[in-house]
Amino acid sequence: MSDPVAGNAAPPPDAAAASTPPPDPATTPEANLIDTKLLANELVKNLDAPAAENQITPAADPGPEVKFKLVYNKTNYEIVMGENRTVRELKDHIETLTKLPRAMQKLMFKGLVKDDTKTLKELKVVKNSKMMCVGTTMSDLVAVTTKPSSSEIVANTSSVTKKEPLSKQKIHQKVLDKGKPEDAMPGIIGVKQPLPSHPLNGMVNKTGGKVRLTFKLEEDSLWIGTKARTEKISMSSIRNVVSEKIEANPEYYILGIQLGPTELSIYWIYWIPAQYVDAVKDTILGKWQTFF
Repeated sequence: MSDPVAGNAAPPPDAAAASTPPPDPATTPEANLIDTKLLANELVKNLDAPAAENQITPAADPGPEVKFKLVYNKTNYEIVMGENRTVRELKDHIETLTKLPRAMQKLMFKGLVKDDTKTLKELKVVKNSKMMCVGTTMSDLVAVTTKPSSSEIVANTSSVTKKEPLSKQKIHQKVLDKGKPEDAMPGIIGVKQPLPSHPLNGMVNKTGGKVRLTFKLEEDSLWIGTKARTEKISMSSIRNVVSEKIEANPEYYILGIQLGPTELSIYWIYWIPAQYVDAVKDTILGKWQTFF
């Protein structure tokens, strides 16, 4: 004999759970954050895994020790290594000191150091030499790749729309209205180039005076030269560098070097060639900008 109420019985718990699909874990904020970190970790892991033929065997004889200074992120490090040690070994040591992955490091010593197999002796690193390292740490990389929230996007958009372009502001417009200097270096749109071996010239300051920028990487200093004098400024003392393209001449930029604690201390330079702007900022601030 069949149970008369069997047809009206509630479905078993397992069946009820099966009828409601679980939330997609890929759509949760936690999953987005985890995916971002995994992406950054995987990127660095791939960059940091050299091919077998690129493995460098440490020098059997490190040679006489040489003591020199390394500047990274406005911090000075004293390095003591044998002169037969390679750039690769130096980068491994820098990673230990700074937590900056070797694959993300760029070393500047009399220009960009491109060959990891060269020794300190071959680079002519001697006592009290100064070397500069630029690069992006894992925490910075995660911050760059983390997707901002909708509220952050709205806030950033509103602040940008309210800000008047530098080239439209009176203080800058009166300089730009005088026109591009005849000796201005050629500007190139859409290209990023390293600093040239010679000083940047053909630019002007707020008063219209000629300006020349010379980067003394071995001294960690920036020389700002005018007709009247040359100011030698320690790059570690510079608070910030801002830039914005000139709307009427997008192949050139306005650059502001903040020498003190407030924006009133910004030294403005006009007609910087667009292709050198990122190199100028990265060299002064000691930070290599990562682009995806």
